[in-house]
Amino acid sequence: MLHCITTRPLFYNYHNPHHSNTMAEPRMRLRQKGQQFSNPELAGLLEAFGDTQPLPATLTTLDEIITDFIIETCHSAAICASYSRRQKIKVDDFKWVLRRDAKKLGRVTEIFFAEKILKDNRKAFDIGTGEGLVQGKKGAVKELGVEEEGEEGGRKRKKRKTEA
Repeated sequence: MLHCITTRPLFYNYHNPHHSNTMAEPRMRLRQKGQQFSNPELAGLLEAFGDTQPLPATLTTLDEIITDFIIETCHSAAICASYSRRQKIKVDDFKWVLRRDAKKLGRVTEIFFAEKILKDNRKAFDIGTGEGLVQGKKGAVKELGVEEEGEEGGRKRKKRKTEA
């Protein structure tokens, strides 16, 4: 006996097949023909893992694998967001998708931690004068021209920024 393979929507309602889907499917878009990533980038990646002269077929295959991984990860994150009843995808959705792959999740966490450190360092750097702020909170406050509490006449005042 030959069984027919039927294709059903991603979110098929098994209880009532005539009922509309509970959630809309991710929009299907036509894939661009050709490679998504440039050959020098892919060759550099392969060279980092020990392949000195990658074949063109290897570069094409790697491009397809990377593109498929990115698309599938984005679709999974969209599904995760829809379970949370959100239309927009958040970073936490991607973390949830990668939760079972410790290496990828660790790398994502590391990148976001490094980004946070850079953001904090940019805040602590005075771009106008090109000089960094003095270490410590009080030193930084003094250099920015903000009056500290109790500086003038022993009377406590609110901190406020002075125009230089």
